[in-house]
Amino acid sequence: MKSVERHVSDLLELVSVPEATELDLLRAHGTVLAEPVVSTVSLPGFDNSSMDGYAVHSADLDAATPTSPVRLPVVADIPAGDPSPGAIRSGLCARIMTGAPMPEGADAVVPVEWTDGGAVEVLIERPTEPGAFVRRRGEDVEEGATVLSEGALVGAGEMGVLAAVGRRTVPVRPRPRVVVLSTGEELVEPGHPLGPGQIYESNSYMIAAAAKEAGCEVYRHGFVGDDPESVRDTLEGLLVRADLVVTTGGVSMGAYDVVKEVLSRQGTVEFTSVAVQPGKPQGFGVIGPDRTPIITLPGNPVSAFVSFHLFVRPVIQRLRGLTPEPLPSVSARLTTDVTSPKGRRSHLRAVLGPEGEGGHTVSPAVRQGSHQLSALADADGLLVVPEETTELAAGELVEILLLPGR
Repeated sequence: MKSVERHVSDLLELVSVPEATELDLLRAHGTVLAEPVVSTVSLPGFDNSSMDGYAVHSADLDAATPTSPVRLPVVADIPAGDPSPGAIRSGLCARIMTGAPMPEGADAVVPVEWTDGGAVEVLIERPTEPGAFVRRRGEDVEEGATVLSEGALVGAGEMGVLAAVGRRTVPVRPRPRVVVLSTGEELVEPGHPLGPGQIYESNSYMIAAAAKEAGCEVYRHGFVGDDPESVRDTLEGLLVRADLVVTTGGVSMGAYDVVKEVLSRQGTVEFTSVAVQPGKPQGFGVIGPDRTPIITLPGNPVSAFVSFHLFVRPVIQRLRGLTPEPLPSVSARLTTDVTSPKGRRSHLRAVLGPEGEGGHTVSPAVRQGSHQLSALADADGLLVVPEETTELAAGELVEILLLPGR
């Protein structure tokens, strides 16, 4: 069987980093920067007050004490946005608001809490230092500085930086468009009555949600039955909106494994067995005139879920312009014995205990069948058992792949 690492490497060969596109700020949220962002302005753009208070000459307050406050005439009010705050001579002061520009001559701000709050003249009870409560021009960002690097993910903080330096648009890697399709004659859309031998279709909802969490624009087609012509026609119709197609079901060795039957005829999709549990049967390749990448996952729900995070997620990362990386991991000590088949890397759904002095503990879910979906909702991660390990004892240290959002 093929190793996990080899299969990931083969899948990554299907895709490349897309060309950059210019998007306005809100549409760029959640995308990846295609080039560094250099500021054309300084932040702040001028010296300004960090407090509501009084702009002063600090030397005028050297003798101020609570019992002997300094009295200064208030000769101006300076609100935020004042284009011409003027100048303040020694022995005078100006009321100033947070964010307002410092007047010429003043070198400090006294918070209003240190004073009696006077509007015509003010009593100041303590001395201050030059520069106190003053935001200096460029102390956050200097003009010409790189504020965000290529490859940065545009989140809320990055959005604030982009807007603060005056960027209305930004070059980014567009979100990958992922089409999700399940197959199976037994499937029924949730909300409709079940007939004999039928089950509700869940895979496409699960994989579509996982692709959204991974940063994609997702189109969930739903599902098709086991008719080869219907599957072929459906796939061809979906390609116009897809940078990547992900299917679940129909890739094993059964008589009705229709995805494998249809795609094998094209000669551009390979089906293989990967040394992983769950999720051994896998398929990958390209389809259609534009050679759109397709990844075919097993139909058992847990197999599809694990396969997405092991195999599809790195492909999406490359399509987004990110460096493909495995799920983050932590070490934890087993609370119970674990067994695993030799020759396949097992990924058991598991629940982490609180981190204590000895680190995390981890408990495998009781229900580990590839069809048993319910344990996924409680799982924090996937407990990894190496290929050549068949038994792990309680207390041993193991690797846990952390699931997104857990």
